[in-house]
Amino acid sequence: MSDALRFHYDVDGENFTSAGEASAQVKKKLRQLGFSPDIIRRVSIAMYEGEINMVVHAGGGKADVFVYPENIEIVLEDSGPGIADVELAMKEGYSTAPDNVRALGFGAGMGLPNMKRYTDSMTVESELGVGTKIVMKVNV
Repeated sequence: MSDALRFHYDVDGENFTSAGEASAQVKKKLRQLGFSPDIIRRVSIAMYEGEINMVVHAGGGKADVFVYPENIEIVLEDSGPGIADVELAMKEGYSTAPDNVRALGFGAGMGLPNMKRYTDSMTVESELGVGTKIVMKVNV
């Protein structure tokens, strides 16, 4: 697994208009590498949802994408408040997004469920007051 391609992105937590830039760049790079449209779509959706969550809840973070022959691994890390109840946060429709974020059309409680839905595996490590790390894999 040491011969992975790695793409690193800093996710700006101050700006909703920049949310999604990393997933758009990954989509373009995966297209250039010749991945199938289905794989590209799944990676892009999962990564976009993660970026939005980092902007809404954590003030930004970092995203790393590792491209291996057998899978694509997405690692999202932030130093936000952490997730109090991961099991509850995984339920469709559950959201802790503030009203101003919901007014912009975000915060419907589909971020984590969609991240899980579009990947083959997903782990969430979160500690209150420390941050959250999510690792997702899409098999190629």
